[in-house]
Amino acid sequence: MIEEQRLEHPNDPLHGLTLKKILEDLHAHYGFEGLGWRIKIKCFTDNPSIQSSLKFLRKTPWARAKVEALYIQTFAKQ
Repeated sequence: MIEEQRLEHPNDPLHGLTLKKILEDLHAHYGFEGLGWRIKIKCFTDNPSIQSSLKFLRKTPWARAKVEALYIQTFAKQ
């Protein structure tokens, strides 16, 4: 289903993905230590959790943009 949605919007690699899914995939790939090293924000370095990171990222557009860019850089080639 998601692959079909991506075919409908080929210019948007994030179409059909939620912020939670993006963060879960990045966390599974890098862990919070790796995320904190790649993106210098406290939600990844100081007592991190998925929920606290989601809360911060939903309120902070510049940080969300960095997370989305890392997702594209990491997974768009696959």
